[in-house]
Amino acid sequence: MRYFITFACHGAHLHGDDSGSVDQRHNLFGSRLVEPDPQRALAERGKMPQPPYRLDQDRREAVLAALRQHCTHRGWNLLAAHVRTNHVHVVVEAEVNPERVMVEFKAYASRELNHPCGDGPDRRRWARHGSIR
Repeated sequence: MRYFITFACHGAHLHGDDSGSVDQRHNLFGSRLVEPDPQRALAERGKMPQPPYRLDQDRREAVLAALRQHCTHRGWNLLAAHVRTNHVHVVVEAEVNPERVMVEFKAYASRELNHPCGDGPDRRRWARHGSIR
């Protein structure tokens, strides 16, 4: 199966923020995003245990290398990957559940970021879930 997987960095899309987000009431295909609400966004930011995570050039390169290495290790076919400053897009061909692919991508990318980029293992990097199509 081919999957288009997107996952965001921690703090990239807070509920109520202008960038848009999906909450439990807006989590159906084709449903609208959460409406902008500055008060809600401020409350969400106040709940964050760490500041938003951003991927600079070195971190983006480390994430891309981790995606490539993991696909090679698992025998998955990486068709496309685009690592942005606050989210990651991947098109991959794999014969496993797409949830597993996303979870493993996040885990391997986090491991790659632990040492060379100066992040510790306790740093929150990724939003809780992501998008799988």
